Amino acid sequence: MRYSLFVVEYDRRDFMEEGGSMAQEERKIFIVGHKNPDTDSICSAIAYSNLKNKIGHHVYEPRRAGAINEETQFVLNYFGIEAPLLIEDVRTQVRDIEIRKTEGVARNISLKQAWSLMKKQNVVTLAIVRRKRLEGLITIEDITKSYMEAYDSTILSTAHTQYSNIVETLEGTMLVGDMRAYYTKGKVLVAAANPDLMENYIEKHDLVILGNRYESQLLVILGNRYESQLCAIEMNAGCIVVCEGAPVSKTIRKLAEERGCTVIQTPFDTFTAARLINQSMPISYFMRSEKLVTFNTEDYIDDIRDTMAKLRHRDFPILDKEGRYMGMISRRNLLGMQKKRVILVDHNERTQAVSGVESAEIMEIIDHHRLGTIQTMGPVFFRNQPVGCTATIIYQMYQESGVEISREIAGLLCSAIVSDTLLFRSPTCTVMDQMAAQALAAIAQIDLEPYAKEMFAAGSNLSSKTAEEIFYQDYKKFSIEDKKIGVGQISSMNAGELESIEEKLKPYMEQIYSRKDADMLFFLLTNIIEESSTILCVGSGAESLLDIAFRGTQTEGHCEIKGLVSRKKQFIPGLVTALQQDAV
Repeated sequence: MRYSLFVVEYDRRDFMEEGGSMAQEERKIFIVGHKNPDTDSICSAIAYSNLKNKIGHHVYEPRRAGAINEETQFVLNYFGIEAPLLIEDVRTQVRDIEIRKTEGVARNISLKQAWSLMKKQNVVTLAIVRRKRLEGLITIEDITKSYMEAYDSTILSTAHTQYSNIVETLEGTMLVGDMRAYYTKGKVLVAAANPDLMENYIEKHDLVILGNRYESQLLVILGNRYESQLCAIEMNAGCIVVCEGAPVSKTIRKLAEERGCTVIQTPFDTFTAARLINQSMPISYFMRSEKLVTFNTEDYIDDIRDTMAKLRHRDFPILDKEGRYMGMISRRNLLGMQKKRVILVDHNERTQAVSGVESAEIMEIIDHHRLGTIQTMGPVFFRNQPVGCTATIIYQMYQESGVEISREIAGLLCSAIVSDTLLFRSPTCTVMDQMAAQALAAIAQIDLEPYAKEMFAAGSNLSSKTAEEIFYQDYKKFSIEDKKIGVGQISSMNAGELESIEEKLKPYMEQIYSRKDADMLFFLLTNIIEESSTILCVGSGAESLLDIAFRGTQTEGHCEIKGLVSRKKQFIPGLVTALQQDAV
């Protein structure tokens, strides 16, 4: 019971440190195996996620760091389990930080309404959105600039201002006209003089007296005099604004309706109305719609940090994968960003881990391999046992936690053990692996021998695969002494199939080696029935290293070794010993 108590206490302590916040409590923790995942890597991630969700305080989800091979897909199909989602990089993304969920606004709202929204939401930027798509941005700086600029008297019509905006801005009432209509032509005049002198307000080109079409679009701000109201209408004004709540007679209203003149009544005095009316203009006239700098929820923080620092905008719009507006982030959001949280299973080598693991918060490592190069910022729960399969350790943790194992989970764990131990033929297999597999087979209701043959047959269907697919199906990189060594392996029950793919792999390995990703490359063609391996090698000193390590039947580019089936237990330790001897 020692291990299960430790795991539960770890989760509880972690939860308490977060203060019990629901937002943090629901942060997902991804459980992921190594790149080019095998059956153990995938099945252990799924099974451990299931266990952690039953005993932990967080949300755990399995992930895969590479493509599913045929053997693993057979297992998943057999037990009706979906493959984990692919995760190629665990660096912090935009979606991992707090996005301010500010609603987008319509392009036709007024400057005054935009200003009010900014104050209410305590923001300095609004996104203009149509059908969830970003059309533009307006900032508090843009609005301030609009107040300070000296615009001519046609600006209201140039901006195509909707009458509803004018009514709202002036806190008025529309007495005659259509709120949905737009003011699109003409000037804004303040009629402060006697009616007899109002003709002097009209410029030569307005042609008001002539009844020109342009004249009929005038918007005139009036006081409370009947004569001024009548004069403006008779001069074919497009709209009159009556200030200080002055009454508008039925006669004036009827005449305005006949002449197509909009009449708006406001409680403000003439000066206030004249000062406020430009605030009714739509934000679309002032918004920025070109060369917008946006980020996607999938973008990595490392990739956008420089852009944010260089531009120094207060806010940056965030779009989802489909290009829909999601909200805003600022540079401040990066200060409190939280790293992705991961649990690693079936590996502890940095070169085998999902990309970006050095930027993630590693919570746990469950493995059965030699100690590798993973480094963590703080202490983690680390469980490493000398058994043949990570699934055996996961099975033990179910037993220790007292959690019942379902048929599906038992099937996955049993399949992983059978795969990693080559049905108990591998020297890595222990008594614990055999006992676990037999117990799990009973729960999963499978007969081990025929099931294993069917599983291996599904995984060894290699004839139709390309050399690249075969090489990377189960490929791992190791750092041994001062050498970077890549080792791939394929296991099959069909000797003829192994011979046929050998010819594919030799030239491809030469091609890979030319990229200088590794000092030496090895590939194990393992015959499960004969319990032997043919080893292909490429690289300076690779052949002599094989000869020192295994004294096998050496021919050019490959070596036949009887009894060698395990990369972890036999091949890598042999290389380590040979390199150490060579160094001496």
